[in-house]
Amino acid sequence: MGRHEGRLELTWTNKDKTLLSTGDGRYDYTFVDPSDRRVAEVRLLHEVDRVEAPTPTERPSELPTPTSDNLLITGDAMHALDALAKIPEYADRYLGQVKLVYIDPPFNTGQAFANYEDGIEHSIWLTMLRDRLKQLKPLLARDSSVWLHLDDTEVHRCRVVMDEELGSENFVAEVVWQKVTSPRNDSTGISGSHDVILVYRATDAWRPNRVARLAASNTTRYRSRDGDPVPWRDGDATAGKAATNHPMVYAIQHPVTGGLMYPTPGRCWGKAQSWFLEQMNEYANYELRDIGDETQRAMICGTTPDLVKAGVPAIMLLDPVEDSARSARARHAEGMWPELVFLNIEKERIQRKKHLVDEGRVPETLWQSSEVGGSLRGKNQVRSLFPNQSVFATPKPEELLERIIHIASSPGDLVLDCFAGSGTTAAVAHKLGRRWVTSELHAATVKAFTKPRLRMVIEGTDTGGVSRVTRREADSDVELPDGLSAAQAHEFNRLLTRVLQSEFVKMTPDVLRSIRAATRTHDVTSVVWHGGGGFSHVEVGPSMFEEIGGMVMLAEWATHGALSEAMCAQLSARYEPDGIFAGRQGRRRLAVIDGMVGVGTIDAIVEQLADGENVEVWATQIDDGAATRLKELRPGSRVYRIPSAVLDTYRRSKADRTPFGGQRVEEG
Repeated sequence: MGRHEGRLELTWTNKDKTLLSTGDGRYDYTFVDPSDRRVAEVRLLHEVDRVEAPTPTERPSELPTPTSDNLLITGDAMHALDALAKIPEYADRYLGQVKLVYIDPPFNTGQAFANYEDGIEHSIWLTMLRDRLKQLKPLLARDSSVWLHLDDTEVHRCRVVMDEELGSENFVAEVVWQKVTSPRNDSTGISGSHDVILVYRATDAWRPNRVARLAASNTTRYRSRDGDPVPWRDGDATAGKAATNHPMVYAIQHPVTGGLMYPTPGRCWGKAQSWFLEQMNEYANYELRDIGDETQRAMICGTTPDLVKAGVPAIMLLDPVEDSARSARARHAEGMWPELVFLNIEKERIQRKKHLVDEGRVPETLWQSSEVGGSLRGKNQVRSLFPNQSVFATPKPEELLERIIHIASSPGDLVLDCFAGSGTTAAVAHKLGRRWVTSELHAATVKAFTKPRLRMVIEGTDTGGVSRVTRREADSDVELPDGLSAAQAHEFNRLLTRVLQSEFVKMTPDVLRSIRAATRTHDVTSVVWHGGGGFSHVEVGPSMFEEIGGMVMLAEWATHGALSEAMCAQLSARYEPDGIFAGRQGRRRLAVIDGMVGVGTIDAIVEQLADGENVEVWATQIDDGAATRLKELRPGSRVYRIPSAVLDTYRRSKADRTPFGGQRVEEG
């Protein structure tokens, strides 16, 4: 059988096409060629408003500084992302700079939500998602990640598409988020309790931040048995997998019994032998000695004595066992044990201290609603901001976004969400000191929800969600036992109530009152977000073209200065008006003329060029002889007609195009 070359790929109807949006807030289910001018055109972004507020003086000093370089875009994500990547003024800020992308697209469940279109047939939904991923890739920093939030409708297909676009080797995890805690009794099948979030990295340079440890973990798993000021738990002294000739498989002689301790079969000691020798010398006097134990080491490595690495010394007692035992027992009784510990000095079991460290715990894939909130909390948070409006059906709680943003970015990093909705991602990113850019297709949604919410964040009037912190404290007249936190005391009382409901457990009222009085706690809530920072609100501009009677013409607005700026966007040239010139790239100048270009115009343009410069002239009308005159005066310069040459530029593949000056089109 011949070897099959290639990779796993998901196919669907019109996969080679691009999904076209009509721009009126709904997808029109039309597939077009990627070079179609309605897709390939780079739209301008027009500033609508600037919202900002000073940083309040009363805010907690340990909080990140509010950011101001933020962007809210009204318009289709297709055009918004293109503008960020291709218009130089935006590319300077966003190309290769985005640290975290969170995408919460329409789930394609077929339900008719009031705020966005969610009933998109599979092939259209997949094309939309694939196109957005393609556009996002140039914006990603090397150490960035993409988090895609889905339910079970499209997740199996979506993961294959993400493998294709981002690389299967960059898949990180599938996070399960518990969105509800009780079943829907009207469900005819199995009631869904969770969503999933697919996590991909841009490259292997990405590293996740750790999350806060659970209170129970801090006190029950970590403690100090030996007086160590930093709590610790006992951990495995072995690690990895023992190779056939592994040099870290050897014996360590027990200081009390004199017995030989080896790693468990298939494993090796977890640190260098010099470290183990130093640690064991804390208990007694040790030396390295070859004891000819190839047979025992071969069994651990899963091989034969002739293949195991020869001459690996053991860590052996230097003094008689009786003397070593006295030394080890005395050292154990002294406390403050070394990093290598014997919980029972008489037993042949050696372990390592694992200290409780401040960086927290490694993120896991199961996220309970008790930790990050559920759908109801998200809905209530939006409802509290907009009490008189019908809120979104599935807003995400701020605590969920807080965890994602914390894991995948740091203060000052750039966060992007191209399906803004009610603006949760941007709101939380701002409160956490991140820079952000977010876009929303529906102008009505931006007006009713997204922009007002972000304005409230900036002004400090949004005091819900992660704006406030709730912690558990003991009542003023209660002194909890050492090592028992207020959160644990609260949990103890909750569990005590459940235990007492059992008929097998009885407790007198006086004893119960005494226990409860000694463990009384209450919640204390404080506001930590007080506003500050700012954002610019821009909207995707209209097309520079319109079609009349089957003919593509310039739109009425695209004249003079507006035409110059629009043409610079199409050519990825920086718009820098300078007399007759609209922009430049190196030694090449760009002139955009709304009108006729004749020989006289060419003479005037060339007269303003410096030595060694050439020019591209784009005009709506070109007189005979203009192109020839330009070639004579400045070889390498060209004249192009608008809009025909622009449309021809779109039709050519990206491989044949280079920004500003690389187009190969016919002269008009």
